[in-house]
Amino acid sequence: MTIAQQPVPTTVETPMRDAWGAELVSLGSRYPNLVVLDGDLANSTKADLFAAAHPDRFFEMGIAEQNMLGVAAGMATAGYVPWISTFAAFLAKRALDQIRVVIAQPHLDVKLCGSYSGILTSKTGRTHQAVEDLAVFRAMPGVVTIAPADVVELRSAMAVMMENPGPTYLRLTRDPSPVIMPAGYQFQIGRGVTLRDGTDIGLIGTGVQTVRVLAAAELLAANGISASVLHLPTLKPLDVAAIVALADRTGGIVTAEDHSVIGGLGSAVAETLSEQRPTPLQRVGIRDVYGESGPNDALLEKYGLTAKHIASAATELLARRS
Repeated sequence: MTIAQQPVPTTVETPMRDAWGAELVSLGSRYPNLVVLDGDLANSTKADLFAAAHPDRFFEMGIAEQNMLGVAAGMATAGYVPWISTFAAFLAKRALDQIRVVIAQPHLDVKLCGSYSGILTSKTGRTHQAVEDLAVFRAMPGVVTIAPADVVELRSAMAVMMENPGPTYLRLTRDPSPVIMPAGYQFQIGRGVTLRDGTDIGLIGTGVQTVRVLAAAELLAANGISASVLHLPTLKPLDVAAIVALADRTGGIVTAEDHSVIGGLGSAVAETLSEQRPTPLQRVGIRDVYGESGPNDALLEKYGLTAKHIASAATELLARRS
């Protein structure tokens, strides 16, 4: 899928968690079998919007994530479509055994929604930062893994999730971020989106990090470097054809993610290129360390996730190729 070249966004839209809560309310009105199970975080994830609108289909499960996933599995077998409300760190670690055994293995229709993903979690620190979640869920057989770039893509993805039976992990962020998708955009599972055409270097992003990838492309353009930007909202199934086509067109790839470089987007792209089209690659992401508490801009700078860092990685890769 190709979208007309996107400018660097300058406006801030609704936080993804707010859009998620509002879209749940809308979906709940259309799907009477949609239920929400919350792990005592409804005011943080914004599941409280659904609780107010559909109180008979909202279940407060308390700080008992493992039990919550077991209940969700049972409800799925009875014809309901449970949406889980908790933090990404708790889904990917605390409740993982229950997800694997009672949801993923029987391939039940449960939507696993992980809020507060990545390192930008409002100073909650390393215990609440999820930088391994994409690696966990993309490695789990049968679990679709989605990381939308903005609230437009999020809303479209949620509608698609309701029509696509089976376990799905949806990665959500806490804070406001710019909108990069046009009105009317239609998310498709397993399809990448070309946001900018270029010939010198290929930049690949996922989730909200794609906003910073677009900004990096602008920095490169100012220095005469033509960068193509591919957004991959689905880590599994992966758009292998789009990755290979980008490698063919540019001859060099830089990936960027608010996640560990081990097992996430960078690893998925490296696996694809090594098998399909060996290509010089540079990965931008968390370098096998835990995060810490701090302001968003300071964390992005310290862990090398800014547009400047992405542009620098591209410049270094081009220099090595020369």
